[in-house]
Formats: sequence, C-alpha cells, structure tokens
Amino acid sequence: MIDILFRSLENHDIVSEAERAQLRMILDKERNVEPDEDIVKQGSRPLFSTVLASGFAARYKLTVDGTRQITALHVPGDFVDLHAFLLKTMDHGIVALSPCRIITVDHADLLTLTHSAPHLTRLFWLKTLVDGAVHREWIVAMGRRSKRAHLAHIICELFVRLRAVGLTEGRSFYFPLSQGEMADVLGLSLVHMNRTIQSLRRDGLISWTNQTIEILAWDELAAIADFDPTYLSFQVEPR
Repeated sequence: MIDILFRSLENHDIVSEAERAQLRMILDKERNVEPDEDIVKQGSRPLFSTVLASGFAARYKLTVDGTRQITALHVPGDFVDLHAFLLKTMDHGIVALSPCRIITVDHADLLTLTHSAPHLTRLFWLKTLVDGAVHREWIVAMGRRSKRAHLAHIICELFVRLRAVGLTEGRSFYFPLSQGEMADVLGLSLVHMNRTIQSLRRDGLISWTNQTIEILAWDELAAIADFDPTYLSFQVEPR
C-alpha cells in the first residue's frame, strides 16, 4: 500500500531506496475506513498523520448551522492531514467519501524523521505547499469562475492528479462521489449541481456514468476551466 505514496512523491523528486526503507519503518499501521466516516475529526488533536492508500476523501468545515463545505478532495497517495503534525488542533475534518484504506504514522516518528531525513522532510513540506496551491485555485474558482468552469477545473485537476499515481485509464477515472457530495464542493444546491453536470454532458465534453468520469474533449474542457497544472508542481527536480 505504501507504494502509492512513493509514486506520489516521485512526481516531484527521486526517492532513494534508503528513504523508502525509512518510510516503510514508520508507515506500518493500516486500517479500513467506511464511507462518511471521519478519518480525522474537526477540533481533535491527533497524535498521527494519515496517508490515503486507496479511495477518496475530503477536507471539510462545518458552519454553525451544520452546513458542510468541502474545501479539498484527496486521492490515493495524498498525506491528508500532515498539517496536524504542526498545527496540533485540527480546525477542519477529513472524511472518507468512499471505502478507504489508510496508513498512519505517529507524530513522534515524523519528528524523528525531520531530524534524520532532511530530503524527505522537504518533500513532505512541498506536499503541504501543493495543498495550499490547490486551495488557492479553488478560491479563484469559487470567486471568479462560473460554476460550469469551476466543475470543469475540478475534473481536469482530478484527472491529472490521478494520472500521476497511475489511476486513470485513457481519459477515464473512477469517481465514486455523489452529486450531493459534489454540491458540497461547489457550494451549490443539488438541483443546480445536476444542471451544471448536464451542461458539460450535453456539450459532449464529459461522460459521467457508473462512478466513472470520461473526458471526451480534453482541450475544450481545459479551455473552459482555464486549467494550467503548474500549481500541482509535477516536475521532477531536486528539492
């Protein structure tokens, strides 16, 4: 299961065999998480951080009236709550959106790693920086893009992120989220969410059936989204 993390890290820089061995020693606790189960609860003080080995998860916040806003989607290979290592108290939650397999690492072991493995430390730091870059793109989409363009951007982003860890087939990828969950991503009503999806379908840009999204016209979809993957930092270079 840990190989998915190696694939994710190696989109940014080479991970040596010695570094792989170090990670295998500390990332040795695995468990399954059911859909709608919190991986990390908002307000908690976890003593570990979590790698998503399989499935889809989301970062979210709840308003005082119980409304949920999803602020990030996580795919296999993501370190979903590395922030907790330094933040201590989680100001948001992480929830499984599908059956997930997770791997946890104690913060005490991460602290030791930061002293003994500076290169891995920088790669993990980079992962949190990419999370911030994704948040910036989502903020721009929320504030300045149409909902159609916003959805197109998320589909392009997910495809590129999943392709980077070997989880696409052609222009297709598995996507188990419901329209209601996607409404929590875009901040829409379920009716408006459905209309937005149908708009992309009607124009022959995507197919979305049986928990699979297929991009039928990449150039056109990316143009609508104004999608530029630079913010994902998928360049293999010394870090």
